[in-house]
Amino acid sequence: MALILNLETATKNCSVSISENGKIISVKELNSSGFSHAEKLHPFIQDVLNKAELKLTDIDAVAISKGPGSYTGLRIGVSSAKGICYGNNIPLIAISTLDSMAYGQKNINSVLVPMLDARRMEVYAKVLNNDLEEIRKTEAEIIDENSYSEFLEKGEVTFFGDGAEKCKDIITSSNAKFVDNIFPSAIDMAQLSENKFIAKDFENTAYFEPFYLKDFVATKSLKK
Repeated sequence: MALILNLETATKNCSVSISENGKIISVKELNSSGFSHAEKLHPFIQDVLNKAELKLTDIDAVAISKGPGSYTGLRIGVSSAKGICYGNNIPLIAISTLDSMAYGQKNINSVLVPMLDARRMEVYAKVLNNDLEEIRKTEAEIIDENSYSEFLEKGEVTFFGDGAEKCKDIITSSNAKFVDNIFPSAIDMAQLSENKFIAKDFENTAYFEPFYLKDFVATKSLKK
């Protein structure tokens, strides 16, 4: 049982929570049109600590959403988590971004497909059964009319996350269901991070890297 600081920065949602024994006791998040993690993450951490009447020295571990997701967002989150872990000599826990999204939809009796937008018609996605067991590993994939047909032929499949928006007009099976406005959140990390803490499933703080899934490709800014 532990007090865990959960950080979610894999997408546009900057989300921070503190959980105690797997239950949320404080949370703050902002899902904005621009990535605001560099400006918001540390103030949000202080805000959730103040709300819970805690100090960083009270925290037993830091859990970070490890990706896939935004290269910049993941770097900011991981760097912050490492700094806190080093400074307080506490363990680092890594949670799959797609797993925490699926945990938030665990009451849906369906095959679950959490999806993150990877630009154009590409998504980062994995497939889980309704017991949250992985039945297809995380992949970066181009969506077409045949995507997920092997699952849709067998029964209902629920798609969610910002990547699912681009699928609505392409995946037209009657077994395809879509849940809107789902994004990765530190709220859904709480029980998963508690489970890892109990199991002592910790990362090597010095060498841990986010799960980018694809190599980072730098682009030139259009601003002059």
